[in-house]
Amino acid sequence: MRAVITRVQPASVTIDGEVVGQIDKGFLVLLGVHRDDTEEEARWVADRICGLRVFEDADGKMNVNPSDAGAKLLIVSQFTLYADVRSRRPGFTDAARPETAIPLYERVIAECRSRGFQVETGRFGADMQVASVNDGPVTIIVDTRDR
Repeated sequence: MRAVITRVQPASVTIDGEVVGQIDKGFLVLLGVHRDDTEEEARWVADRICGLRVFEDADGKMNVNPSDAGAKLLIVSQFTLYADVRSRRPGFTDAARPETAIPLYERVIAECRSRGFQVETGRFGADMQVASVNDGPVTIIVDTRDR
């Protein structure tokens, strides 16, 4: 599983002109599911998202986790994170098929909610417009294959 985590103020997802998810302060998470991923990877990624200490403390140091910072999460499925770009036309054979990806995407969302986070989402497989203001800028890539 691969997640691109951006600290934002604010972020939103729009589908067909309708805002379907939005947060004011927190993390925009673009989440890609690999074809070999399991629930173990989903739990691990959720743990990293929920515990990443990149919000500033009283001294201006990145030392506060999202829960203590009052952050919200906007999690958007993003199969293109597994693009193979060896040729100019990307291939996506490493990305999980929907029958695998959807339950694991939903597992990450459920894990984050079980930790008390307000989680907004996009819609799996939809043509989405994602807008965000990168706060910092802070952008972190988390990949289960790097643990």
